Amino acid sequence: MNVLMLSPGFPEDMPYFTRGLAQAGARVVGVGDQHPDQLPPLARDALADYVHVGELWNESAVLAALRHRLGGQHIDRVETLWEPAMHLAARLREQLGAPGLDVERTRAFRDKVHMKHVLREHGVRVPHHARATTAADVRAAVERIGFPAIVKPVAGAGSADTLRVDDGAGLDAALAALRHVPEVAVEEYVDGEEFTFDTLSVGGRPVFENVAWYRPKPLVARHEAWISPQAIVFRDLERPDLQKGRALGRQVLEALGFDSGFTHMEWFLTPQGEAVFGEIGGRSPGGRLTHGMNHACAIDLFAGWGEVVQHGRFSQSTDRPFNAAMIFKRAQGEGRIQHHWGLRELLEAYGAHVAHLDLVPVGQPRRDWTQVVTGDGWIVVRHPDLDTTIEIADRFAADLRILAG
Repeated sequence: MNVLMLSPGFPEDMPYFTRGLAQAGARVVGVGDQHPDQLPPLARDALADYVHVGELWNESAVLAALRHRLGGQHIDRVETLWEPAMHLAARLREQLGAPGLDVERTRAFRDKVHMKHVLREHGVRVPHHARATTAADVRAAVERIGFPAIVKPVAGAGSADTLRVDDGAGLDAALAALRHVPEVAVEEYVDGEEFTFDTLSVGGRPVFENVAWYRPKPLVARHEAWISPQAIVFRDLERPDLQKGRALGRQVLEALGFDSGFTHMEWFLTPQGEAVFGEIGGRSPGGRLTHGMNHACAIDLFAGWGEVVQHGRFSQSTDRPFNAAMIFKRAQGEGRIQHHWGLRELLEAYGAHVAHLDLVPVGQPRRDWTQVVTGDGWIVVRHPDLDTTIEIADRFAADLRILAG
């Protein structure tokens, strides 16, 4: 099977998925704007061919380059797991006659306002929302929805450029900060805990499910430098508090007609016990969450996705021996990393439960935590008991300090 993989080397997880396709037996043709010499070795070694384009978002130029390079070679699938490339993938499927999400169905995954409109028509509880293209539109929507409200890009991904506004002054600040965004969604702020619902589906049926818990909400973590954000991957998906969210997620998959591949959904559980659906991406989760799921389940979901695409099946175990917690660290100070304070003591106490440890080395520049989810390093800890997992995660969050200067 010839599989076209858009952006096989970026973002960070894409080389793993590209390798997964090749491991499943696909002949993988990459398309991207990274120079061939800059492709990560993991991706480069998995590719049978690579079409380098100057601008990935120029659809006509990409299609022309593909037809020139491939000649009459048939493309069986067009795949991407990077949200900004979903529309291009849909357009190429239509042009090349490949199965999968078309342009119209893709709109419900990329346009967050349209998504909520479609889901509301199918009886899914979503936040009250509105579309806005001018400051006046935003103000009118906030007046109707009320404070607090969320203002974010219509075609956004994750929590980038997502702002909470609590009053008129906050609204003025948000409008100033979002001048570069041509179209925004204004939404009801939902108070409560935030979870994911991640699925790998075959023929519209989830063959793997996951629920993760953000500690704290990404909206909070993105604006507070001192926080070490966490994502907890649950071992027990049958917990009563998770069932409403899982039911919402399955309802969303049916409403949007999703067929095969990864989806990443986010939902809220309010203090009153109401489940409110946030949004869905027709892709794998970001923030290294696929790695966290791998560590919780002791499987390889990168290879599992490749098997779904290539063979239409998922043969790995869905048993979950562990809870897994991902902790993302942010350095204190500016400049270069000087010291990983507290690391030795933590490893002596909990080393047997550390599944992954990746910190920016001493001597390297600290990263911009506002631009990189993993910050200056990330750790995965796991344990069969949830309370113990959280306890270990909190110790790494509080006691590991990365010092820069």
